[in-house]
Amino acid sequence: MQVSVDKDRCCGAGQCVMAAPDVFDQSEEDGLVVLRPGAAGRASRADLELAVGLCPAGAITVREDPRAGSGHTDGTVGA
Repeated sequence: MQVSVDKDRCCGAGQCVMAAPDVFDQSEEDGLVVLRPGAAGRASRADLELAVGLCPAGAITVREDPRAGSGHTDGTVGA
């Protein structure tokens, strides 16, 4: 899976952190979503989908990663 966040859309509600705290955090500076380092594989698909559904700003995207198993350099986290 590939998880990405759009900080420009994030409103800092924190629902993603509640749904998948191993994957998401909030910045202490502005309260916006942060992907935790090494988050790949730490949350179930169900938890990630819940985070997507709860996000009032629609700032989270989860999709199957066609490059599964490879390193990412595009600001996303894959599992």
